[in-house]
Amino acid sequence: MTQPFWEVKSLDELDDAEWESLCDGCGRCCLHKLEDEESGEVHFTDIACRLLNTQNCSCKHYNQRFKHVVDCLSVRPVTEQKLNWLPSTCAYRVLASGGKLANWHPLISGTKESVIAAGISVAGRCVSESDVPVSEWPMHLIEWAK
Repeated sequence: MTQPFWEVKSLDELDDAEWESLCDGCGRCCLHKLEDEESGEVHFTDIACRLLNTQNCSCKHYNQRFKHVVDCLSVRPVTEQKLNWLPSTCAYRVLASGGKLANWHPLISGTKESVIAAGISVAGRCVSESDVPVSEWPMHLIEWAK
C-alpha cells in the first residue's frame, strides 16, 4: 500500500490538483483578520470576504478571486507570514509544521460533511463584510474550535 501524497511530498512538490485537494473548504481563511499592531498577534473575526457564500463556504469567483479582491491571500507558496494568517486547523499550516491531517479532513474521512460535523466549517456561522461596517469589525472577534 502506498502512502498518501501529503505524507511523502513537501507542499512545494504538490501539483495543482494535490494542492487544491488539501483545502478542506472550511472557509476560515476567507474570514477577515485583525492584527494587533503592538504584539503582531492575529485575531480572527466572523466576518467573511464578500465573495464567500456564508452558507456553504464556497467562493463565488474562486478562479478569478484575485481580480475581484486585491488583498485576497494567495497561500501558495507557503511562507511563515502566511502561516500566521491561516487557521491552526488548516492542512497547509498543519503539514508545514510537520503535523498530520485531522480525522475530520475530507482526505481522511472521505466526505466534505466531516468538516461541518467537526465544527471546523464557518458555514452558517459568519456574516459577509457587506453587512458589517469596518468600524464594527473589532466587535466581531471570535475564537474558532481547533
